[in-house]
Amino acid sequence: MTVIAAEADLYLDLLKKVVTNMIYEDQTNVAGLITSSSYSAELRSVGEDFPRVAHSMVGLKRLDNLQKCLEDVLRDGVPGDFAETGVWRGGACIFARGVFRAHGVRDRKVWVADSFQGFPKTTEDDHQLDVDIDLGQYNDVLSIPVDVETVKGNFARYGLLDDQVRFLPGWFKDTMPTAPIERLAVLRLDGDSYAATREVLTNLYHKVSDGGYVIVDDYCIPACRQAVHEFRDEHGITDEIHQIDRQGSYWRRSS
Repeated sequence: MTVIAAEADLYLDLLKKVVTNMIYEDQTNVAGLITSSSYSAELRSVGEDFPRVAHSMVGLKRLDNLQKCLEDVLRDGVPGDFAETGVWRGGACIFARGVFRAHGVRDRKVWVADSFQGFPKTTEDDHQLDVDIDLGQYNDVLSIPVDVETVKGNFARYGLLDDQVRFLPGWFKDTMPTAPIERLAVLRLDGDSYAATREVLTNLYHKVSDGGYVIVDDYCIPACRQAVHEFRDEHGITDEIHQIDRQGSYWRRSS
């Protein structure tokens, strides 16, 4: 390993720990299976708590996976940008921009797509699995709504807000069909619902280059998993799905 490569690894390792706030160890919000607000390094590392301050809740394992996917496509020359759909405070996208910066990449964009209003309210017209989980109930308790200016400010804190970062604010049903994205090397879905997952796959999957990656952060949620499998079945996608941790999974597009 060259000195430059070693320095890049050190930077990215530190960046992961900062966006997850494993440095200053903020408390977690209490919801679901989380019954104590005390910081837990074990839960934070696997992205199974709800940080009050950290810029990402995906944990180190899923950030390690994101780094691997991005560095694979850079090494293999797979064309396209990075996009995340569902970004919360922007931590995973900030990290992706950091990967590009660490490797001197200037010709790929980071697309930051979110409602920036939290989860939508469900109605009787929504998929039953979305109605059952009712994600909107978590907006306040988990501080889910984060406005776009706050996310831009978070990028700026790391010195990573520049013209390679593009924002797509709005509900996916409105933004995905007309998203001005030409090609993707890595697509990361984190919308938590059946509807969000289907909207993104329907409108962006065909833009993922052969050899590119599709990461589903919330594959553990039945609604998301069903949306993924329905889409794959409808389009004859048989690429193997690999598990990252107890929540996330990914596959590499072969054709």
